[in-house]
Amino acid sequence: MPRAHSAARANARRLLAVFGLSLSIFAIDVVGGLASNSLALLADAAHVFTDAAGIGLALLAIWIGSRPESTERTYGNLRLEILAAVANAVLLFGVAGFILYEAWRRLSEPPQVASGLMLGVALAGLLINGVSLWLLRDAQAKSLNMRASYLEVMGDLAGSAAVIVAAVVIAVTGWAGADAIASVAIALLILPRTWGLLRDATDVLLEATPKGVNMDEVRAHILGAPGVADVHDLHAWTITSGVNVVSAHVVLESDADGAVALEFLCKCLSGHFDIEHSTFQLESSDRRRLEGAAHG
Repeated sequence: MPRAHSAARANARRLLAVFGLSLSIFAIDVVGGLASNSLALLADAAHVFTDAAGIGLALLAIWIGSRPESTERTYGNLRLEILAAVANAVLLFGVAGFILYEAWRRLSEPPQVASGLMLGVALAGLLINGVSLWLLRDAQAKSLNMRASYLEVMGDLAGSAAVIVAAVVIAVTGWAGADAIASVAIALLILPRTWGLLRDATDVLLEATPKGVNMDEVRAHILGAPGVADVHDLHAWTITSGVNVVSAHVVLESDADGAVALEFLCKCLSGHFDIEHSTFQLESSDRRRLEGAAHG
């Protein structure tokens, strides 16, 4: 699938740049968190580290997924992208739970925090995350892996914003508990988007109908093809992001030209639904009757 592989290679370059930026934020957050005694910065560092690990998984999946198809794996390893997205989601759930636990522990006895250093580190993280979001802004709409990375960076950016607010509150009021509250906010920002990512990846693994593909419309377009009398065993699923597949048994009229009908169907699905990979079994009405008897 050359188009999928080409897109994956382009995505890999962007992910590699974001990977480097994430590691730099992680290092800054760890040093700043330890120096300022800020749980919010350390929580953000843990989140960024998890995101960097997730992006590393995505890069690995793209590299393995770009390997050519074989007789043993006729679709190659494209589905590894979806498995990497699931792993990202699991990691994000874990780090959110850890942050919530640490925040609850610290709320009872808030430690002193160096708000000035905390603010400076958070501003640096906000700037770097903004660059990463810009790098991923277009590709995230076409790939679950890129979307996973985009959501992770967005969570990091929101986390930096929460740390900035907490640092200002501590500097103005002296209330150190704002640091733990910011940590809770970071964790809560992670959870809903992570759930959406896991749900979408699970739909692909369960071969659910691709988002944006209305099966009633697909059926109507097939039935509108020249010489088509009926359609059954119609299925649509996703191999990996951007690679949707349709298969169907198409019953032709007695005087239909099978070649004309097949060409129309392929062009129709490609043009109207952006489905490049379709498989049609052309049948006569007698074949449909025999299939019904065999399945009965």
